[in-house]
Amino acid sequence: MKKTTFFFTIIIIQMTYSQQVLSPETLWKLNRLTALGISKDKKSVVYKVSTPSVEENKSNSKFYTIPLSGGNPIEVKDTKDLLADKNVSADGNYILSSQEVKTEKVFGKDFYPDLQKADAQIYNGLDYRHWDTWNNGTHNHVFYAENKEQATQIDIMKDEPFDSPQKPFGGDEDFIWTPSGKSIIYVCKKKFGTAYAVSTNTDLYEYNLETKTTKNLTESNAGYDTNPAFSPTGDLTWLQMKRDGYEADKNDIIVRFKGMNINLTAAWDGSVESFKWSADGKKVYFLAAVDGTQQLFEVNFPGLTKIAVLVNQVTAGDFDVHDIVDVSGENFILTRTDMNHALEIYSYNTKKKTWLPLTKTNEETYAKLALPKYERRYVTTTDNKKMLVWVILPPNFDKTKKYPTLLYCQGGPQSPLTQFYSFRWNFSLMASQGYIVVAPNRRGMYGHGQAWNEQISKDWGGQVMDDYLSAIDDVAKESYVDKARLGCIGASYGGYSVFYLAGIHNNRFKTFIAHDGVFNTQSMFGTTEEIFFNNWDFGGAYWEKDNVAAQKSYTQFNPINFVDKWNKPILIIQGGLDFRVPIGQAQEAFQAAQLRGIKSRLLYFPEENHWVLKPQNGLVWQREFYKWLKETL
Repeated sequence: MKKTTFFFTIIIIQMTYSQQVLSPETLWKLNRLTALGISKDKKSVVYKVSTPSVEENKSNSKFYTIPLSGGNPIEVKDTKDLLADKNVSADGNYILSSQEVKTEKVFGKDFYPDLQKADAQIYNGLDYRHWDTWNNGTHNHVFYAENKEQATQIDIMKDEPFDSPQKPFGGDEDFIWTPSGKSIIYVCKKKFGTAYAVSTNTDLYEYNLETKTTKNLTESNAGYDTNPAFSPTGDLTWLQMKRDGYEADKNDIIVRFKGMNINLTAAWDGSVESFKWSADGKKVYFLAAVDGTQQLFEVNFPGLTKIAVLVNQVTAGDFDVHDIVDVSGENFILTRTDMNHALEIYSYNTKKKTWLPLTKTNEETYAKLALPKYERRYVTTTDNKKMLVWVILPPNFDKTKKYPTLLYCQGGPQSPLTQFYSFRWNFSLMASQGYIVVAPNRRGMYGHGQAWNEQISKDWGGQVMDDYLSAIDDVAKESYVDKARLGCIGASYGGYSVFYLAGIHNNRFKTFIAHDGVFNTQSMFGTTEEIFFNNWDFGGAYWEKDNVAAQKSYTQFNPINFVDKWNKPILIIQGGLDFRVPIGQAQEAFQAAQLRGIKSRLLYFPEENHWVLKPQNGLVWQREFYKWLKETL
């Protein structure tokens, strides 16, 4: 009996140590799934799988269907005949599209036709560049045409220097048909130049095909109006933020019913990510962050009755519900991720509360891997609040050993830190390289109430920095944390956090990594493209000497004022096409570190923006990231 027990113990040990761990190369071979919708016959899910090719430095895509009840996927060449086309009017007569239209003069040759070789660009206002693209005088416009080959397309925004879909990320979700097919609803911020750069006031516009006239449907609202959709009974529904200039305001579901706007989520303390109506028009299902995850919620639609509006959470667990594909019947079709697994499609039974995985695009890869373990930890902050901290432990974690540990600083600054699966800031990959990862839901995170989310604005270097340090100090009490080998990493606002903490950390950290981080709040205000963001989060402009909040952002909360305290190695990463946090931020930081004699390195991607998208650049990023940690931690 003892020999048998010993034999099986050896087998288990061999199986454990024969498993591989996730590597950067494996990460960049994983399939990336996108759910496209339910087939017209309501029998299958249609989806796309993109696979990065490092050799070709691009991704290759294939399309599939799989039965709603589960089964084997079927590859299809084209999805056109499988999915209903929302851009076709209800009567089938017309089809919507969008394209770029030249609406303004920008180039020297536009003004001076005899100078065709001039490469000058001339601007009279801001919004001269956005995200990763310079304004070349073109704008996105919505067109409609008869639903037939080579039909004449009609520009419903003719000569307007405005965008729909919205730049930089808008798609065809920004325009829809009314149920009658006689009008088009579209999202647009009808502001130009400097006025555009300082405002978030998008509106919903209705263009009437018969009268060729346009009216503003949301003129009374000062903030974002986005994501228009119609209920099954024909009621216009959309997402709305109230305050102009605040991109992270509470996002609510608005229904226009019998001429009145009903805010379904006004009394609920959260912010809506996306929504979908139930087939009977009695409920709206939506996604929102809650306690470090993103879940599916429902809210009833009472119309003008006195029935109470109630929000209920439908799903729960340590995962993110990423997409609402279909919410008809008792089996909803949803997509899910968690920190160890990329996106897959599931069928969720609302009565039994059970999950059936429909797709398993990376199952073979994950089966070969020993995966990390993630844990919830609740830390008491310096102002006596309870803060969720995700702690990700290496595969085959042994609490008798000591591990180097990384404090992860999330970007945003207002963004949820949930069970997402990133192909760059990948917690599973970090832990698989032997690091414990500490990821706090600090101030500015959705999912803990609007007040918690808003506290970070105008306080970038305040309570949130105490939150970071409370998190790492609490986890560092554990015997398995090597307190002499703590690192601090992050991007965007997380990069700002790294730069700031490098000057105030009191020798907690041994190394730092900042990607596209804000280093100098004053020069950031002077060079970024969406001015509304800095106006709101910094409190105003640096020249407003009597503005206490603003001056605090440019002095007390400016990382450049603490560079004299920098004393540890720092890796600085920057995209050349990042106009949100422009290259000067990285240049200033790297120059300061070098001139102070601090071990530092600049990793520069000329053709990448605020993200790193090309496969080979992604691998360079990963290799340099872990190379730096190996050198300095």
